[in-house]
Amino acid sequence: MNLAVMSSMNNQPQKTVIIIAGPTAVGKTSIAIQLAKILSTSIISADSRQCYHEMNIGTACPTKEEMNGVKHYFIQEKSIVENISAADYEMFALKYLNEIFQKNDVAIVCGGTGLYLKALTDGLDEMPKIDVKIDKDVNQFYQEKGMKWLQETIKEEDREFYEQGEIQNPARLIRALVFKRSTGVSINHYKTGKRKKRNFKIIKVALLLPRNILYERINQRVEDMMQHGLLEEVNYLLPYKQLKNLQTVGYTELFDFLDGQCSLKEAIDKIKQRTRNYAKRQLTWFKKDETYHWLEADESAIEKALQLLNSNPNL
Repeated sequence: MNLAVMSSMNNQPQKTVIIIAGPTAVGKTSIAIQLAKILSTSIISADSRQCYHEMNIGTACPTKEEMNGVKHYFIQEKSIVENISAADYEMFALKYLNEIFQKNDVAIVCGGTGLYLKALTDGLDEMPKIDVKIDKDVNQFYQEKGMKWLQETIKEEDREFYEQGEIQNPARLIRALVFKRSTGVSINHYKTGKRKKRNFKIIKVALLLPRNILYERINQRVEDMMQHGLLEEVNYLLPYKQLKNLQTVGYTELFDFLDGQCSLKEAIDKIKQRTRNYAKRQLTWFKKDETYHWLEADESAIEKALQLLNSNPNL
């Protein structure tokens, strides 16, 4: 290979991923779409529920009008009967990026599922396979006995995870319990912390709003969802309520209402409260990662994200 060809190869623009993260209702979708239009590129969702086509209203999926002119990946592509893991997401997202990078030097990843974003940027540790029957049994017991049973069982069977894990997150607790019963060891033993090398640059942006404004937006979003047919969507999904993918805020509360366990007002109030709690957990997750650039969730975030891209930071 001659020097001219080598020089040409070395001068090729480096492929870059801009991550737009942050808590629910902070305004990630709007910022990401505006940024994608400026850069003439596409967006990969990093939301663990917006990927299911049966869950539209309750997951605050971007509307067709919002997505107009910007190709989105991993939005309503799957069915609720499919269990998508973070490892699956890593594989999907890398495939999507490869497709985007055929035509663009920059891709945008937008979402609030911290584990999905970590899987994409850092990779995940290799894990042994779990027992499908144990997975089904644990999920069934959780449906019947609730969160308190799950927490007490983890405390008894995997004290190591209980003392270090997120004991308010049912999905994490279920995963840890299934893993322990399947393998006999704590899932913590498989967390090496080793990062995988990626052949693209990563710029991490997290959006922020004053807490009172964020909570007002969350409460209003829940009201808007109800007006746009969330109860009807949940009622349609009632026969499938035992599925793990439907054990999420906005759905479980309305399942309880439809089962006569609470009033509609109580269900709506619980959705608001649990969504606010979820936003707090998201903020805690992202603030642990010091490589995020925290920006105010307004129009200035677009300009600042472009500045980060053009300054070519060594991240």
